[in-house]
Amino acid sequence: MTKIETTHVGSLPRTSELLDANKRRSEGRISETEFAQILTDSVQNVVRRQKDIGIDIVNEGEYGHITSGAVDYGAWWNYSFSRMGGLTMTNEDRWAAQDIVRSEPGKIRLTSFPDRRDRAKFRDAYEDPNSGILGGRASVGNPKITGPLTYTAGEQVGADIDLLTKAMKDNGIAKGFIAALSPGSAARIKNEYYATDADVVEACADVMAEEYKAIAEAGLTVQLDAPDLAESWDQINPEPTIADYQKWLQIRIDAINKAISGIAPEQVRLHICWGSWHGPHTTDIPFEAIIEQCLQVNAGQFSFEGSSPRHAHEWKIWKKYQLPAGRKIVPGVVCHSTNVVEHPELVAERIIRFAEVVGPENVIASTDCGLGGRVHSQIAWAKLEALAQGAEIASERLF
Repeated sequence: MTKIETTHVGSLPRTSELLDANKRRSEGRISETEFAQILTDSVQNVVRRQKDIGIDIVNEGEYGHITSGAVDYGAWWNYSFSRMGGLTMTNEDRWAAQDIVRSEPGKIRLTSFPDRRDRAKFRDAYEDPNSGILGGRASVGNPKITGPLTYTAGEQVGADIDLLTKAMKDNGIAKGFIAALSPGSAARIKNEYYATDADVVEACADVMAEEYKAIAEAGLTVQLDAPDLAESWDQINPEPTIADYQKWLQIRIDAINKAISGIAPEQVRLHICWGSWHGPHTTDIPFEAIIEQCLQVNAGQFSFEGSSPRHAHEWKIWKKYQLPAGRKIVPGVVCHSTNVVEHPELVAERIIRFAEVVGPENVIASTDCGLGGRVHSQIAWAKLEALAQGAEIASERLF
């Protein structure tokens, strides 16, 4: 090994042309042929741009995870709505729902988004439209589970795979990944069919396993988007005990391992984060409280926030918790929640810090979370440039 490889978490800024095409498609004002061509061209361009910047492990920008409308807020969660059977769409917006669900000792239940403890603690800031905390969010309806969950997206995930693999081949790129919801993330929708939370998570594992398998069989890395592992802590009101949360979390860890059974660990990347919104995050759970369970996942790579103002200090836990043999860490060394573009020297320092703890051969430099919709597109691409430049500096010093 002679360099620190670079990647990112998934969502990249969509062009105005693609956003307009998404909007026209949702309104029935564009043919499928025209839309497919715009999507194909957009993926080709975003893959080429990643290569030109110096990103080694690329993706399709999550462009196939179709948004609804012309606001680039990403579709990391919403894309699944059209890929699962057993759902009934509603007009309820998870960002506006006022249902309050209280947890009890030994019985964790997720409350509504407006009732999160971080939002309650900083209510004035969250309700101020000029605070920037939830800027750019579009109001969208959400589904509820009304029947047995099934996977209905063989053609859709196949299209994602084809778009990426063709663009990689055309641009001479060897390594790529596609992000997919973890079972626990997919399960964060209203349930009116299954008897228990565990039943919902297990059903989502069975469904999403088909998507994971298709991605892996194409020779790509499956990135499991699992903010549910850390972010859910803030969505439990009142705050639970660590022991109760770990018990709740274990259901999701076991479901992941069930869903990726048969996939080589080196083709699986687990992404852990505390949510992509630009809030205070003072109610986030410490990484140390969940890291041992996260490391139980049979993944070859562990992606996590490493530059967030709330979690950058947690690099030190890798001195205490042994990285399993053959595994790599994929720390974020540029942040998705600030408009400040990191200096390449700072990026290099962050990379070297992790490399000195776990070994440079076990580090892939990345972003904290997806950049699409979280910062302006011009800033997002500048951050990726800083990431690549910082990795180059770190590589020179480490190798």
